[in-house]
Amino acid sequence: MRKIGFPLGIAGLIVLDQWVKAWTVANVPLHGQQPFIPKLVNLYHLRNYGAAYSILQNQQWFFTIVTVIVMVAATWYFIKHIQDSLWLLASLSLVIAGGLGNFIDRMRLGYVVDMFQLDFIDFPVFNVADMCLTLGVAVLFICIMKEEKNDGSNS
Repeated sequence: MRKIGFPLGIAGLIVLDQWVKAWTVANVPLHGQQPFIPKLVNLYHLRNYGAAYSILQNQQWFFTIVTVIVMVAATWYFIKHIQDSLWLLASLSLVIAGGLGNFIDRMRLGYVVDMFQLDFIDFPVFNVADMCLTLGVAVLFICIMKEEKNDGSNS
């Protein structure tokens, strides 16, 4: 089940990411804004040629190299640990889905479509792939810390 379920989940998250981006491009003018969840989240159509806070603008070659390396490493680690913790597999799946979602934009468009803007905090505009990446890295970090704690207590 793991060999089918997780890849289907990855594909589903990529499809969701690309659908939300396509909907945003079709329905929200570039640099336009509309309420999504009042007083919490707005939709703000933005083209991001860099990373968070628009750092590394127009460095597509850099993002391509880093994404390929991270995707290969995450996929290899996923396959190697297919029988391990479901949390580990879920975190890797989120990282892979998020990385590929933004990679598709970079290869197809030369930029990433972002759309979610938080009203209650000054935070970069982000997308579904960014949410997957952030949550995946956070859960992966917790898995690694838990593993290190368990290894330390077994010595």
